[in-house]
Amino acid sequence: MKKIKNILKIAVVLLGVISFTSCETTELDITQNPNALSPDQGSADFFLNGIQVDFGGFVESFGYLGGQLTRMDQMSGLQYENAYGPSSFDSKWRSAYSTLMKDISLMSVLANEKSLSNHIAMGQVMQAYVMITMVDFFGKVPYTEALDISNLNPAQDDGASIYAAAIALLDSAIAGFDADASDPQYDLFYGGDWDKWKKAANTIKMKAYMATRLVDGAAVGKFNAIVASGNYISTTADDFQFRWGDSEVQPDTRHPRYATSYTSTGANRYRSNSLMRYMIGTDDAAYSSPMNFDIRAMYYFYRQVSATPGIGGEPADEEVLECGLITPPAHYSGYSYCGVPKGWWGRDHGNDNGIPPDGLKRALEGIYPSGGVLDDLTYDAQVNGAGQGGKGITPIMLASWTKFMIAETQMLSGDAASAKTTMFEGIDISIEKVTNFAPSTDRFDWIFGTANGGPAINLQSSYITWFKSDLAADWDAGDVTAQWDILANQYLVALYGNGIDAYTFYRRTGYPTTLQPNLEPNPGNFPKSMWYPSVHVNTNSNATQKSNLDVQVFWDNNPVTGFPVAN
Repeated sequence: MKKIKNILKIAVVLLGVISFTSCETTELDITQNPNALSPDQGSADFFLNGIQVDFGGFVESFGYLGGQLTRMDQMSGLQYENAYGPSSFDSKWRSAYSTLMKDISLMSVLANEKSLSNHIAMGQVMQAYVMITMVDFFGKVPYTEALDISNLNPAQDDGASIYAAAIALLDSAIAGFDADASDPQYDLFYGGDWDKWKKAANTIKMKAYMATRLVDGAAVGKFNAIVASGNYISTTADDFQFRWGDSEVQPDTRHPRYATSYTSTGANRYRSNSLMRYMIGTDDAAYSSPMNFDIRAMYYFYRQVSATPGIGGEPADEEVLECGLITPPAHYSGYSYCGVPKGWWGRDHGNDNGIPPDGLKRALEGIYPSGGVLDDLTYDAQVNGAGQGGKGITPIMLASWTKFMIAETQMLSGDAASAKTTMFEGIDISIEKVTNFAPSTDRFDWIFGTANGGPAINLQSSYITWFKSDLAADWDAGDVTAQWDILANQYLVALYGNGIDAYTFYRRTGYPTTLQPNLEPNPGNFPKSMWYPSVHVNTNSNATQKSNLDVQVFWDNNPVTGFPVAN
């Protein structure tokens, strides 16, 4: 009975303190979902099942936001401070606190009663990741008092203390994973392989140490100690990722990116011109003589048409791509503007124009990571159900990413040669993961050979070889800044599908300096953090909204103005 009372106390407080807005009632019989289990009816397994699904959604939501800010995805907004409003983050805030934090707390009470150490440890890993992410996007946020059942207005904790608490949670999780303890009903990530969970926990610690290296002189040493241990995600078999399904019937299990791309009326979101331009290289004439053409582009994006109006010598079409008739703004000199040739139809950074009738023409999410369609040069309009039906992944921590983090430390130490080697190891892992994402029957090693009248031979491997050779030559010919740009751009490419670490990396290093600028010449300083959600500042007496987006998170001691330079 004591257990049930404790659970109910936590449920009432967390639901009431964190998720209610000014227009919501505190009558629990009204606000509670009548179809949901009450805490006294639940079990640790039931809670953990929901936690895992909600965690996948949390990562996907913040990952898309980080991707927009770093040009991995298209951002709509000419002024950074107006691109997102406080209410834009309400659902993300609720996801963190009134869903994940609440349910992890409730689950942990139940699990502790039955000594379910693996349940608790899984919850600790996910909670640590959530709180690190909240700090990285918002700065100071509630933590210790958010979990205090007696406090209805939790104060904000300093980001450094939350990071420390998150690392402590990860250490506790590593110690708590025990193959002899009772396994959860479902482990949606590793199927009960606790060694892999330990690697995931250590890899999240690596990510935290890299984030704090500007303010903690010991951080890189701690990072390197984990690398030396070998107990981190170093192969794709250890990748920490959430797998989506292909069912449209509620609950919709499809990848959210798929659900917004493959509809009866076409795509609802634009792909990033900046990323597509970088990945297809500089050769617009033919695929037969590529320069830095990245084969992963065929997996990341699907082209519904073979040409982009007004781009690459194609006739302009005012109705569907008006900017093809407009002279590029002066600050876009040296950057792609309006579109990318050969049907790579997206939008530039900051473009917030209206929506023309191009839903069945613009580039879609591809087969990786969203479970869409592999670009096989058929150029067909695609709708719901096409491809893998949304059966994709949201990457959380991948083996390729750890290589790029290690390469960053090598660049910091002045060892560009080792950084180059490690970077290419990361590229190889990423390419292997992406190209193997498609079923073998759907792959197209031959397809490029037949494009533009070329021979029908096995060319996918050739394109990979050419791409790496071009990239190596660029590295060897470049100065330190150029090498950092290459490393950063390739890191962003590998991160596609989750821009959380991209946003952190960009603010930490200022690279790449070559990103496409905002269409607005003076969009304001690049956001150092996000607005606090309305649901937080409007209901918590201890919360005050930021005056602007120049408020830096604790680990960011870079200049506020003019950094990063590719604004």
